[in-house]
Amino acid sequence: MKPILIDFPEEFYTERLVIRKPIPGDGKAVYEAIKGSLNELKPWMPWAHREQTEEDVEANMREAHAKFLTREDLRLHIFHKETGEFIASSGLHRINWDVPKFEIGYWVDTRHSGNGYITEATEAITHFAFTHLNAKRVEIRCDSKNVKSRAIPEKLGFSLEGILKCDSISADTKELRDTCIFAKTQK
Repeated sequence: MKPILIDFPEEFYTERLVIRKPIPGDGKAVYEAIKGSLNELKPWMPWAHREQTEEDVEANMREAHAKFLTREDLRLHIFHKETGEFIASSGLHRINWDVPKFEIGYWVDTRHSGNGYITEATEAITHFAFTHLNAKRVEIRCDSKNVKSRAIPEKLGFSLEGILKCDSISADTKELRDTCIFAKTQK
């Protein structure tokens, strides 16, 4: 089956969160979150080093919306269920529909960090992948030095399958870094 023909919910919920596809108009909230979180994002996210305007971010939201519809990449935005505030960006990336397998990525608005939102969202996204997308494998890859990012798959029972030595370059210092590969599988 062609991925574009796969139907699944475009929005789902946890106890505290609304998790949904990106839509036109999300740019302003995401831009503000990026702007307020740059110090925390720069060590880990190469894109945080590029100057971006609100218009650039809105264009990116529209591109992400289009890729969601074509099933090329499934970015997901996370909002607080009660207040409607944008909390974080996540999603299912590096998709291989033949397996099917997905990689979860995430970043959080610093103002919402430390509240367990990413753990809650990642657990729900993992469940979504296995339940609605028939995933056989869900991965989380992160820099071995990113303690906060590593804590998420560890808390959720992902297996550390390996550490790729000298696999990437750090986003901020341009030093060689190791990449941890965590996974959950289901046959």
